[in-house]
Amino acid sequence: MRLDRPTGYVLYLLPGLWAVVLAAGQRPDLLTVVVVAVAAVLVRGAACSVNDVVDRDVDARVARTASRPVPSGAVGIGNALLFAAAQGVAALLVLAVANVEAALVAAASYPLIVAYPFMKRIFFWPSAFLALVMSIYVLIGWTAVTGSVDYPPAVYGLYAAGAFWTLVHDAIYSHQDKEYDRKIGVRSSALLFGKATKAWLVVFVVLSVGGVLWAGSRTPVGWGFFLIAVLAGFFLAYLVVRVDLDDPRSCWDAFVANTCFGWIILAAVVAGQFT
Repeated sequence: MRLDRPTGYVLYLLPGLWAVVLAAGQRPDLLTVVVVAVAAVLVRGAACSVNDVVDRDVDARVARTASRPVPSGAVGIGNALLFAAAQGVAALLVLAVANVEAALVAAASYPLIVAYPFMKRIFFWPSAFLALVMSIYVLIGWTAVTGSVDYPPAVYGLYAAGAFWTLVHDAIYSHQDKEYDRKIGVRSSALLFGKATKAWLVVFVVLSVGGVLWAGSRTPVGWGFFLIAVLAGFFLAYLVVRVDLDDPRSCWDAFVANTCFGWIILAAVVAGQFT
């Protein structure tokens, strides 16, 4: 599950929380927040388990990932898949506490989650596929509050914001392993964009913040939402400018710091309910 490295869980959860607060208004139901948070851990854990099975041969050849349970041989393939399935089912049961519709939206995303690890072998830009998959948690969060899959325009703004944000942090993450990826022959944003990576990241930052602002413009939020969202954009742009894409440690630090952007956007959504 990689619970020892919670950054991935936070990056997956936060867009869902944006949607929960925006849908609920000033008083989001605490049970719904807990349900969405717990389900995010289980879905992400299942995705990690599946990813470890599919990528076991590749991970075994990369220093950073060679010690993971499946590629290292500590856990067998069958047990890993059984554990993934158990987490996936548990996540649906947890989401059903909010409403069945939220569980169905999550279940619909499972085939895409399973497909993602294969993308780096067959698709020139696997991060784009990942962005589409991770942002589905916006839809899950909104549905957990409203019980409806008839989404207003604001939801699609948040979805786009989450997707472009994923393109930012996953591209930074991929630069850690670009030399291994080049040797092994798998695809990544680092190899796709090369020296133009930062220019592309600036574009994605603008589009992500633009999605947030557009979502706010379609809902009755106050001025605090827009002010804090813009500040979040400057913070994310700062991370892009500061990161050294040729230094794996710098890439990891910037990847982790991306969670701050997500929290600031969440603060913007909360502030928008009271200003």
